Amino acid sequence: MTLLDYSIVILYLIAMIGVGLYFQRKASGSINSYFLGNRNMPWWALGASGMSSNLDVSGTMINTAFVFALGAAGFFIEIRGGVTLIMAFLMIFQGKWNRRALVMTLAEWMKFRFGTDKQGDLARLIAAGSIIIMTIAMITYFAIGSGKFVGEFLGIPAFMGLSSQFWAATLMIVLAMIYTVASGLYGVVWTDVFQGILIFGTIIYICVLAIVSFDLPDTFQISVPMRDGSFMALSTTKEAWTSIVPHWTLNMPEGSLYSIYNLFGIAILFYLLKVTLEGSGGTSQYMIQRFFASRSDRESGLLSLFWTFLLAFRWPFIAAIATMGVVLGTQQGVIQDPETVLPVVINHMVPIGVKGFLIAGLMAAAMSTFDSTVNAGAAYWVKDIYQAYINPQASEKQLMRHSRWSSVIIVVLGLGFMLLIRNINEIWGWITSSLGAGLLIPTLARWYWWRMNGMGFAAGTVAGMVAAVLQRIFLPDIPEYFSFSIATISSLIGMIIGTYAAKPTDEKVLFEFYKRTRPFGLWGPIRKKISATTMEKINRENRRDILSTFMAVPWQVVLFLTGMTIIYKRWDEFIWLFLILAALSTGLYFNWFRHLSTEVEVE
Repeated sequence: MTLLDYSIVILYLIAMIGVGLYFQRKASGSINSYFLGNRNMPWWALGASGMSSNLDVSGTMINTAFVFALGAAGFFIEIRGGVTLIMAFLMIFQGKWNRRALVMTLAEWMKFRFGTDKQGDLARLIAAGSIIIMTIAMITYFAIGSGKFVGEFLGIPAFMGLSSQFWAATLMIVLAMIYTVASGLYGVVWTDVFQGILIFGTIIYICVLAIVSFDLPDTFQISVPMRDGSFMALSTTKEAWTSIVPHWTLNMPEGSLYSIYNLFGIAILFYLLKVTLEGSGGTSQYMIQRFFASRSDRESGLLSLFWTFLLAFRWPFIAAIATMGVVLGTQQGVIQDPETVLPVVINHMVPIGVKGFLIAGLMAAAMSTFDSTVNAGAAYWVKDIYQAYINPQASEKQLMRHSRWSSVIIVVLGLGFMLLIRNINEIWGWITSSLGAGLLIPTLARWYWWRMNGMGFAAGTVAGMVAAVLQRIFLPDIPEYFSFSIATISSLIGMIIGTYAAKPTDEKVLFEFYKRTRPFGLWGPIRKKISATTMEKINRENRRDILSTFMAVPWQVVLFLTGMTIIYKRWDEFIWLFLILAALSTGLYFNWFRHLSTEVEVE
């Protein structure tokens, strides 16, 4: 990096801190303004902020690694989480269902669903604790990726027995903490919007550069990581590497970290099942916070549509970086570690000045994901533990103090766990397929089964997360579908035992929940109490949502793949994808978009 590149990065960091501090006063009035922006922010800002938060450096590095090592097939592995396919479900129905609760956190939502008695309290506490644990794990994941990325450019030395990556991650996180702690969701959203403009500019530049200046050779080499820490070079062809049609099997060598994906067809089906369960159950942390902060059902739909559209540009960018990495490998020798393709390409193939903007843009991506996660995670301590059970009479000043200090403590814990993890894929795979799976079944059943109660949610969540932790300790290297099965089966058993060991939720609570949320599923005893005319309107909305979801999931996948085919210059694949995208978009317009303003009133 030159002095010009460093100057651009420093100016960006100063601007980010300035924007965050500007909103400090606006966010300091109450925890409602600090965590939800007083539910008064425009949908386009929330959507742009969501895109910036999803476009983290750690995720971009691991996604680029898969595409570099496996070609377009690497996209399908990241259906597990990196494609953010849950957005299709949030766009159609989960976003508006969550907004209708009018709560601040998912844990507070538990009182809305299970009541204010002991069962509701237990579900709320377990939800808050489990999401705080997930937040710490996510911070560890972000820290590893941003440490690898920033360490490549800033040349920070090892110190006090800790690696350069650790200190690089610490630097990034401290800078992001300044405006996150100061200004809450106001600072998070508006800095994310500013950062999103920078990110979008860098994405467009790299995509154009890859299309105009780089052509893949007919044959070339890629590299895959081995379990012993080494790397193996493999040969492939342009035709195979750019094909978006996934094969049933892969041929990764035994001993490779990627050999767990050799049963590729089974892996894809498993990821689709997993995403369907996750999407149907909703999400937590910073993603759902955007919907809690939205103004209406219509704006929930608009923000998620805009969010998904902006996310579509991430995958052409990843394909462009992977393409440039392959070309660089033909000139200087194959890049050994796929997880370093992103920083290596930027270091060797991006011009001076532009490099500074690109690094600033990717630092923006890292910081926007981090700040959203921390802000959302702190809300669970302040709203659902401290205010709810420790100090119900706490003043706004005390709540704001806890908001800021809990943010700092969560970050310190996340940085500490960074010292125990070897690589990005290791922690990401565990988060998506084991730890997250422990929350999956109770999170799903709470929407669709009237009989489920607070005890069932608590028992299922604890059983699933304990199983995930034990699997990490005793069976750390098993395939993801095995770790997923261990966590989900444990959670399912715990949920069923807990549900039938305690009395059902009070009928008045269930009626109020159904009246406002109006989900589909097993709600027979409650639906009988609503007039036939109103139920017909609810059923009509539910039928539209179910049909629209079957269109929205492939629509999102095709949208993302279409951009990748442009980078690969596979015009044969592009034409077919474009036609499918047009058909799905038309169906979504008539079956979903036209009905965004329609809300059913239940007396």
